[in-house]
Amino acid sequence: MSKKYNEENPLVYCGPSPIHGKGLFARKQIAKGTHIGSYEGPETQKDGMHVLWVYDENDENPVGRNGKNVLRFCNHSSRPNAEFDGFELYAIRRIRKDEEITFHYGEDWDDDE
Repeated sequence: MSKKYNEENPLVYCGPSPIHGKGLFARKQIAKGTHIGSYEGPETQKDGMHVLWVYDENDENPVGRNGKNVLRFCNHSSRPNAEFDGFELYAIRRIRKDEEITFHYGEDWDDDE
């Protein structure tokens, strides 16, 4: 990885979340389809609070990455405004300035929102 984990992302910041603890928020309006950033951190096989699991359709075993940059604060929503393609986060609709950026954790996530 060429970027440092704590490098500032010009599109997002971390702040208090009404969803859970800290959240990821838009510094400015983000257009649909925009690449928001890469989920950076070391690979892991242990689950944890900031581990993002990616399933490769050609392999039965998921790859875990223990997030070390600001994207680790992206919270769950049943009505997300972003999604991961592998470890890359993209806006799936226009995101307003200061809006919390969320993604859907997966089918077996308990959706009590």
